[in-house]
Amino acid sequence: MAFPTVYPTGTTLYKGGKAWNGYTIFTNIQGAILIDMNGNVVKQWKGIYGASHPNYILPGGYLMGTTGYRSGPGHQDNMDVVQVDWDGKIVWQFNRYDEVKDPGKAATWMARMHHDYQREGSPVGYYTPGMSPLVDQGNTMILSHKNLQNPTITDKLLVDDVMVEVTWDGKIVWEWRFSEHVDELGFSEEAKQTLYREPGWNALRGSADWLHVNSMSTLGPNKWYNGGDQRFHPDNLIWSGREANIIGITDKQSGKIVWQVGPDYTAPPALQALGQIIGQHHPHMIPQGLPGAGNILVFDDGGTAGYGAQGKAWRDYSRVIEFDAVTLKLVWEYSPATVGYQTPQHGYRFYSGFFGSAQRLPNGNTFITESVDGRLFEVTPDREIVWEYMSPFFETPVASPRVSPRELQGVKPTPQIYRAYRVPYEWVPQLQKPVEQAVTPPDNAQFRVSP
Repeated sequence: MAFPTVYPTGTTLYKGGKAWNGYTIFTNIQGAILIDMNGNVVKQWKGIYGASHPNYILPGGYLMGTTGYRSGPGHQDNMDVVQVDWDGKIVWQFNRYDEVKDPGKAATWMARMHHDYQREGSPVGYYTPGMSPLVDQGNTMILSHKNLQNPTITDKLLVDDVMVEVTWDGKIVWEWRFSEHVDELGFSEEAKQTLYREPGWNALRGSADWLHVNSMSTLGPNKWYNGGDQRFHPDNLIWSGREANIIGITDKQSGKIVWQVGPDYTAPPALQALGQIIGQHHPHMIPQGLPGAGNILVFDDGGTAGYGAQGKAWRDYSRVIEFDAVTLKLVWEYSPATVGYQTPQHGYRFYSGFFGSAQRLPNGNTFITESVDGRLFEVTPDREIVWEYMSPFFETPVASPRVSPRELQGVKPTPQIYRAYRVPYEWVPQLQKPVEQAVTPPDNAQFRVSP
């Protein structure tokens, strides 16, 4: 990926009359950060993290995140899920899903949350007119990990992905393990054999991250269910298996996978037209009340992912795509090609091979997190950029399932952001609505750094 060594940070472009104005929440290694449209930091919660999962702002200025990570290289487990008030006081906490015994450490109960969680009242965790996440009651859906053996997948120890539902008082009332549904995932025999031999083994933590589910949300009220399609019951959950290039929907009552795209995008014709999805993040159904409601919105990373006889799929740029949940017809796309750049030569103009997200805004714009570069931007349906922000918060990458501490020796800090959200001003009553000022960037051909 090509990127300059010197570039402006903060809000670099802002067309106030065309953007949907509000606060933006994201995180860095120091904690959660809230900025206004001009890039001013209006609040920072130190000690509430979100390196590989989102932070959520709830109405009333509440924040959700975690207070800490599981120690040791290679893990993506978080100790807990918490809700804190404006002053950082914990008002809700869950940390008792799995008791973990790491070498040289005492056994510890933890949530093992990773990548996503959702509070009841809001299907996707971002602002939707008429639907708000609950702040003093309600259940929370959490994406967690569980170590287990499943010889039909591989002979190696799995770190399995698990969806759990937790009540306000911390009781687990529903649980769904992905490894128990491998036969529903549509793998070919060749892919199964590849998966058995190479299931995403991570030597640092001694387990295989075979599916790597990286997002989860409920569908919420939608036109498809109202029209009689039971696959889209509002309580059903849509999720993303990054390593397998699969997006699926789980029926919460029956436990069956009732809707899916991937891992094979060569048939039927509708999937061929949609194109290969690779290493995707944040697929969700656009909630009722927003433009495009009922369609699937997804950050299609590119990079490399998948199992099969032909090897992993590969693409050198990212896309944000919106498609019809029933016909699978592509409705809208943001990619280097759709904004006028040749691919793959100029695919780096929009490329985050890891992480990434997209949020549909009430005015029809789409708010995009291009994670690897720490770039946040908002585009109109015609793909005009009306707000852009480059994070000035640089941090040294941490060891992950794909990156060892040895590989990080000498690595420079980056402004990477996992996922960001835009929320309305009224959700944060502690702050006075800011005075917004347009930001007009200079002509790049004339922009110089003075000696």
